[in-house]
Amino acid sequence: MSTAKMPPSASALSTTIKHHTGKLQLNRSRTFSAKGFGRSSRSSLTVSCSALEVCVKASVTAPNKLGDCPFSQRVLLTLEEKHLPYDMKLVDFAKKPDWFLKISQEGKVPVVKIDEQWIADSDVITQALEERFPNPPLVTPPEKVSVGSKIFSTFIGFLKSKDPSNGTEQALLNELGDFNAYLKENGPFVNGKEVSAADLSLGPKLYHLEIALGHYKNWLVPDSFPYLKSYMKTIFSMDSFVKTRALPEDVIEGWRPKVMG
Repeated sequence: MSTAKMPPSASALSTTIKHHTGKLQLNRSRTFSAKGFGRSSRSSLTVSCSALEVCVKASVTAPNKLGDCPFSQRVLLTLEEKHLPYDMKLVDFAKKPDWFLKISQEGKVPVVKIDEQWIADSDVITQALEERFPNPPLVTPPEKVSVGSKIFSTFIGFLKSKDPSNGTEQALLNELGDFNAYLKENGPFVNGKEVSAADLSLGPKLYHLEIALGHYKNWLVPDSFPYLKSYMKTIFSMDSFVKTRALPEDVIEGWRPKVMG
């Protein structure tokens, strides 16, 4: 990990950190595949892949650390799992620099530069990465894409709730229970034995759920959901997850306005 030069106007407001997670193979048809994953029948030329630029939220509790955005972690997890080198630009959200607002007019992260084009929205970014760098594949079958998709919204509803009897806790329990039952029959991951894009999206959200509800509600995932708890433990212990996760303190601070507001 090393620090790269930034434009003078941004140097005090963001940090660029290089992550070199591997090299790519460029075959003569100019399609990319991650080194070590699959073989092509055509001759190939090994070249270094220029690092992709990715803008993410900076920590508010520690210098030069990643902030608390689960959508940014989803993109970073995708880059890590595909062994793609990247330059991570940490953006100070308290004072967003002009260079960042020029490439992200809404001032949102993540934003990634792919083939000289800045792309926003984690759904769009991860799809673009899958198309541009298909190996190793992380595609989740269409019939499984929506598995667990309502957990995040029901978590937010319960977290923001001031009335313990308004049904938001039960709504979350219902979603977690459904996901636990799905994992029991189809796990250990959403797509069976292999990690896929659905896990890289859901994992950061469950990480936020565990930390935020534990802190603000003194609430834990029930032991009656053993497959869910095992899933969370496995995802959270992945090398790529440990490398890209936010500090618990940042997760707590990130949700504070929604809880207190």
